Order: sequence, then C-alpha cells, then structure tokens
Amino acid sequence: MSKKDWILQTKEIRRSLNNATWIPLRASQNSIHGNIKKIGYIEDYFGCGTVAFPEKHMSLADSLSWSDIGIGCETTPYAYDDGYYKTVEEYQYNDKQPIGTHLVFSYTHPLTHKREWIINPDLIMALQLVKEGDIWVSPLENFTPVIKEVFNENNDHVLIEIKKEFLIDYLAARNLNLRISYYRQRVENVESLETSPYKDLENKNDEIEGGRFELLIRDLESVYGGTWASMRVGRTDVDNEEDAPVMGEENDGNTEYEQAEGYTGGYHGVRVEGEFLKDEWIMHNGKSTRIRNDKNEDLPSFIIETEKKRVPSDKLNNESIGRWLWFRSSVINELLTYRGFSLSWYTQETGAINSSSGYRTHFGLNVADYITVYAYDIARLKPWEQHVWLGHNVVPDGKVSAELMLSQVEANPANTHAPEVILFELAEVLEQHFYEKYQLELFSHKVDADTFFKHISRFASKDQPSLLRLAKELTRFFSERLNKKALKQLSNHKLKNDLGSNKLFESILADKVGEDKAHQMFGVIAGIYDMRNGDAHISGSKITDAIKLAEVDDSLSYLRQGQQLIDNLARSIYFIIRKLFDE
Repeated sequence: MSKKDWILQTKEIRRSLNNATWIPLRASQNSIHGNIKKIGYIEDYFGCGTVAFPEKHMSLADSLSWSDIGIGCETTPYAYDDGYYKTVEEYQYNDKQPIGTHLVFSYTHPLTHKREWIINPDLIMALQLVKEGDIWVSPLENFTPVIKEVFNENNDHVLIEIKKEFLIDYLAARNLNLRISYYRQRVENVESLETSPYKDLENKNDEIEGGRFELLIRDLESVYGGTWASMRVGRTDVDNEEDAPVMGEENDGNTEYEQAEGYTGGYHGVRVEGEFLKDEWIMHNGKSTRIRNDKNEDLPSFIIETEKKRVPSDKLNNESIGRWLWFRSSVINELLTYRGFSLSWYTQETGAINSSSGYRTHFGLNVADYITVYAYDIARLKPWEQHVWLGHNVVPDGKVSAELMLSQVEANPANTHAPEVILFELAEVLEQHFYEKYQLELFSHKVDADTFFKHISRFASKDQPSLLRLAKELTRFFSERLNKKALKQLSNHKLKNDLGSNKLFESILADKVGEDKAHQMFGVIAGIYDMRNGDAHISGSKITDAIKLAEVDDSLSYLRQGQQLIDNLARSIYFIIRKLFDE
C-alpha cells in the first residue's frame, strides 16, 4: 500500500463490515510512533462503538453516530430518585427512554480505576460459549472461536469482535439489529508537503461509500503554536500559623491576582491527517438456528436406500422414523480427531461416539464392516457433526448390524464384549493382582479410558501401515509401560540385567509354568512388539513373520485384523493372569 492510499484510507473506505467475517463490538486501537509535535510522527487509530436496536427504534437510531454510540458512550447503570432504574444493558435516548441494548459494557474498576470491557452475559449464555484464554469458543460447534478479546501491552482492552454468523443468530433471536459507528484517523508529520508522498493532496471533506472522509493538511506551527495566557488567584487573609484558621468570604481586599501570557512556537513541518467516519447496520435475517432452533436450510441429505435415494436430515429428525443409515468405518477415526469426542463400547459390535455437544450416537458394526446408525440419531446432531458423518455416508450394504438390531429393535442387547474393553479391563486386573502379590507396581504409569479407546480400536486399522501403527499403540500400552525395575527385582534369570521388559516378565512367568509354556504364552506379545517397527524400515518378510507370530489372520479385512490383534493381546493377558496368580 502506498503512503497516499494509506492516508486516504482507500482500502478501508471501500470495505463494508456487512461483508466481514468478524464484526467489532467495541474497539479503541492506536498505533503511535514518534513525538506528536515533531516530524516523523505517525499515528493510526481505529475506534468503534455499537448498540443493538429493535426495529421499532431503527428510524430514531439512524440519527445516532460516533458522538452518541461511539467509544465515549457511557454504559453504566443508574438509579433515579423516583425509583426508576436504568440497567447497564439499556441504551437511553433521553432520560428514562430506553431504545437499545449494549452488547459490551465499559466498566471503571473501583480499585484500579482502569477501564474494563465486559461482554453482555446474555450474549455469552445464549450462544453457550466458554472462555479459553482471550477467546470465547462454542463447545457445541467443535470449539469454534466466536468472540475474541484483544489487549494492548498494558493489558487494556483494545478490541472485542464476534464472528458474524453467531452475531446474526443472536440478533435474530432477540429481534434486534446492530448499529455500528466507527472512526479511523491516520496522521503523519512530514518535513514539507512538496517533498512528501502527499505532495499532490489538498484538503477535502467528502461523502464517500456511506461515510465521511476529511483530509486536513496544516503546518505544525498552526496546530500547536500560538499565544497562551494563565492567571493565578490566591487568598491573603489566612494565617497558616493559627491552630484552626478560618477563611472568610472572598472579596477584593483578601484576594490577589497574577497573570502571564506568551507565545509558544517554533514547530517545523506539516501535519497530514485523514479521518473517516461511518455508520452501518448489521441486520439479522430472521433466522436463529442456534438459539431459537429455527429450521436450518443447510442440513445435509443422507442416502437411505440401495437406489441412492437421499433424504434431508430434517425429514429424518423423528424418533419413530424407522430407518438406519450406513457409513464407512473411517467416520469413527475422523470424529475422534475432534476435541471433546470419545469412543465407548457396549457390546462386541456396538458402541457410541460421545460428542462435545453432549450426544451419544449409538452405532453398530455390520458384517460388511460398515457402521450402521439409526437415522434419527444422526439427524438430531448439530449441523457440523452431520456434515462430518455425511462425508462417510454410503449405500446400504451388509444389512443393519445384528447386535444393533438386538438392542434397538428387540430391546435384548447381545451378551458380548468388545475386545477393546476386555483388553483395558484385563490390564487393570493384571496390575491389581501383581501389586497384591508382589507389592510392586507392574506399570510405570496409568492410562485413562478415554485416551485408551481413542488410540486403541479396530477402526484404527484400515491398511497394513495403520495395522502396524495399531501394534505400536498396543506396545506402548503394554510392553513399554512395564516397570522394568520391578520386573528385574523379581526375575531369577541369570541374564536379567540384559533383558528387556517383555523377556523379564516372561522369565517370571517361566518360574511358574516353565520356559516353553511361558514362551508360548508371550508369543502374541512378542509378535505385536516386532510389528511395532513395521511401518519403518524392516523387511516385508519380517513383517509377515511378526503378523503370523501375533496370530493375526491376514485373509481378514484390515479392520477385522485390527480387532483380532487387540483380542489376541487381551487373551494373552488373560492366560498370564490365570497361570501367574491362580494358586
């Protein structure tokens, strides 16, 4: 941007806040370099004030501008003598004439006397926002930033802005429109106009793009130079030696006067100043899908039949809809990448995705490795979640999950257990028995359930590299957590100082069941351990051997191979528990 465009605010004037993603609710940003009275001084200021008005007061609000609703607008409560009370939210046109609503309050702290800005709590609560640092986010919409608070180096507020789509929703819910008044000033002191980038400019005062722009070019001498005068008035009738002096009424006889005057000047240079003032309306569109739950026209359509017929999700938002939807299993992995989402298991083939919005989406895994979900359970989700599911929606294939049907139709849930759950619980049982018997901790650290199920699930396996990464996660969960120090203390192996954790544990088991049996029981664990490096640099034959040792059937789908890998580790732990602790 050229200096001339900068002072003329060419780009800024062309822009409209109605086209912006973020809308300032209040702003007072100032960038200053140099001495205001000297050549080289540069200033860039932006200020903004807002008030929301109902439609019935918009014609009156049209006359309100920077001096009325700008940064200097007071937002204090007030109690009248007659019992009338003005709340902090109210904007009054005249005394006791509330016509608008403040979305940001300016508050002078009674101790620090610093000016603080407070976002209207109604705005926060209506949109169900939570604060993280200086940003208010929406947990219901994947923690999307909604309101930003910006501070300067002195920790003073300089800007509060809100994402427009959320603002529009709130305004619609309250039947309000937002009046914005903003002002931008840019100043530079140059040595002379002729030698500056502004040499072709002249003073102007124009209506432009719905606002007013004024360019002022003045000598610094005319701005800051000039005559001055001062006067001092003092009393002469007070004896400061008295213990309790009394001052009488003022008159010419007990008052003395002193005055002075002069001229301040010598300011060299030219001040070039561009000012732009504009008022805009941010109008609501009558729809509040978030707060008032108005119909959302942007909802996806899902495939419900083998002919690829699609139905809008609002048509499926009925608990008695009686239809299911099919999805690729990859939807589980994608959902688990989002903050606040977790995976739970109910039976071997059914579980739930728990979302940050509070919903538990019950699903089943069918014989074709597709995820099946009752259509209503998808249609009731937040729109952004529906769009995630939509990306994995497929034509029905492999029927509805049998175990899901047992639960949702027959009300007779299957008496089966997911290997993921069995593995997690058996590891805890092993840890408990180990401590009870040896008074030593088997694992170096705890793993919480949410973390476990997010990283260890059959859905993580979609090809050979991801199957091998699953093996790495299983290794981290079991082998790499083993407390080598405790195992070394218990082992009787003559080379125990050279053994890894798995071998140390195997030697302890060998003392109970014999070396051959212990080696056999640790075969799967060893295979998984060898697989962990398979996504790195080991040869294909070694990978094949490791998979075989882990007792995985490579003729199965990769999802089922992942399931088998988890199940095999759980089974190994079960046998270790039985042989090591059963007396």
